[in-house]
Amino acid sequence: MFGYVVVNKPEMKVKDFDLYRSYYCGLCRELREKYGIAGQISLNYDMTFVILLLSGLYEPPVKKGTTRCIVHPVMKQVVRKNEITEYAADMNLLLTYYKCMDDWADEKKILRLIYAKFLEKGDKKAETAYFEKSQKILSLLKQLSEWEKAGEKDIDRMSGCFGRIMEEIFVYRKDNWEPVLRRMGFYLGKFIYLLDAYDDVEKDAETGNYNPFSEEYTMEGFEEHVRQLLLMMLSEACREFEKLPIIRYADILRNILYSGVWSRFQAVSVKRREEQEKNHVRSI
Repeated sequence: MFGYVVVNKPEMKVKDFDLYRSYYCGLCRELREKYGIAGQISLNYDMTFVILLLSGLYEPPVKKGTTRCIVHPVMKQVVRKNEITEYAADMNLLLTYYKCMDDWADEKKILRLIYAKFLEKGDKKAETAYFEKSQKILSLLKQLSEWEKAGEKDIDRMSGCFGRIMEEIFVYRKDNWEPVLRRMGFYLGKFIYLLDAYDDVEKDAETGNYNPFSEEYTMEGFEEHVRQLLLMMLSEACREFEKLPIIRYADILRNILYSGVWSRFQAVSVKRREEQEKNHVRSI
């Protein structure tokens, strides 16, 4: 359910993209150092957004260096990390582990169970560091799973549950900015849930897996309906973002919020239309 909060690279300045990538690489290295290769595999763009958002707000000291990796074995890559990178790595690990265990419990996906076993030691470490937060996230994921099993039809209720999970991730400190960060995380979490459901609806319909859009995705106007839902969620998230006194990384964050996430929606829409056209041709 991750990987939707991304940059729109063609609309970014080169220096901004290089800065963004350095934090992405920093998260990758942090996951590898703390949790090994298994943790590194869980890397995603959404947590990079969280790092840039919280780093722009709190401006912690940044460590800058270079590294080589399997993806870039020849040229060294610039890496930036700070205390929020460590926090994001822990949150990333927790969410990945809980999701794997949920997939095992619900669908008996053996590969997810195996992967979870590799993450288990790291999960215990992260849970100890953020016990209260981890328990809230786990409780919300369990609630989401129970509603999915019950076939809950209320899309606002389902997306809101995931929104509350993102609330917890966005709150790094108990301070004056907590209410704003909570609301921003809530609405962005709803956006992620809705876009993920939209992306997977045909596949879920074929496999029989739960999807809140399963009864309406073939109806006329479905795509526009989803677009309006996404627009409402993102508008609320952006409204909260603009309340934050962020100067550093602001251009990158706005690129993601006002353009990048919509490029993902457009990509999913194009993919859906192409599949529909193929199916139409086969039926003729």
